Amino acid sequence: MQRYRRMLGLPGVRTLMLLMFFARIPVAATSMVLTLYVAVGLGGSYGAAGLVGAAGTIGAAVGAPVMGVAIDRYGLRPALVVATLGETAFWLGARFMSYPVLLVLSFVGGLISLPTMSIARQAIAATVPDELRRTAFSLDSVSVELTYMVGPAVAVLLATQLSPRAATTGLGLAVLVVGTLIAVVNPRTRADHEEQTAGPRLPRSQWLTPRFLAVLAVGAGAVFVLAGVDVTMVAALRENGQLSWTGLLVVIICAASALGGLVHGAVHRSLPQVVLMGAMGALTIPVAFLVGDWWLLALALVPCSFLCAPTVAATGEEVARLAPPSIRGAASGLQSSAFTLGSSIGAPVIGFVVDHSSPAWGFAVAGMGGVAVAVAAWLAAAGRRADTPVTV
Repeated sequence: MQRYRRMLGLPGVRTLMLLMFFARIPVAATSMVLTLYVAVGLGGSYGAAGLVGAAGTIGAAVGAPVMGVAIDRYGLRPALVVATLGETAFWLGARFMSYPVLLVLSFVGGLISLPTMSIARQAIAATVPDELRRTAFSLDSVSVELTYMVGPAVAVLLATQLSPRAATTGLGLAVLVVGTLIAVVNPRTRADHEEQTAGPRLPRSQWLTPRFLAVLAVGAGAVFVLAGVDVTMVAALRENGQLSWTGLLVVIICAASALGGLVHGAVHRSLPQVVLMGAMGALTIPVAFLVGDWWLLALALVPCSFLCAPTVAATGEEVARLAPPSIRGAASGLQSSAFTLGSSIGAPVIGFVVDHSSPAWGFAVAGMGGVAVAVAAWLAAAGRRADTPVTV
């Protein structure tokens, strides 16, 4: 654990990690709050709730790189003011919206949402030296796993003990608080030497290379597998009449992912991002043969879950390595968009497979899809023209 002690001993790193853990809880609660508000508060269907969530997801995917560009050009605080006030206004006003209005404004809310995920990655790249970045990004991935265990639970608690409308108001106030705290702390998005050597802003044609796009594709592929596993896991438990074990199964696979992240951050050398991604996909395929009892399914999901946080951490590390400091915000925003894209594709595609076959095929197709993306990304990055800029 010496690497973690060294990393956490760096000035400002402990404050950054603690701050970003709490700042991400509202993000983790968003989907659950929207679902409960539409399905319970407005009396709509779960399909209608899914449409609202999809609109917000699309908005976030579009807005993340735009917000990143704003941070690069104008600094963190001005972008935070716009995002915090905009997202707070959306959530505080959500309780008064009809469904059609909520559907439209959900996209706008996602577009200007607080970019806590990308802010954390930018701050780590600016604060932590290269030799400890793997450790920092790994701990950051573990932190994300923990927030996604806390956020939805808090959302359910507010919605059931008070009301779904109270949950939207609480989420708005939480966004206001965390946005203000981040602005007060004002974590650095560039190191001192990066500020001094930043120079003019680079055109996209000089950094958006096939190698960089391959890194984003691997990140999207990893989230594709995760989204597919989530959908298929619920379907398998429901088919076997064991849906009540879903919560415990989620805790087990999240714990396995967190443990994998800790190990990834502790070692001096780790497997490349594309290898981690390919292995995660390959280890998902055999789960198709173990979809019986919930405990057997849990054991089968541990190996692929163990590689989840390491793959996400390696993606952040590669983006930080390839992106020049002057466009770090835009690059981190594109990474967030890649993750969102992977989730948006994975859940419906694998859900379609499960609907027309069986949960076993859901695991198999999710894993094969991940392996296919890893192979394609490896071929793209290993090609002769891997560093040739993309014309944009």
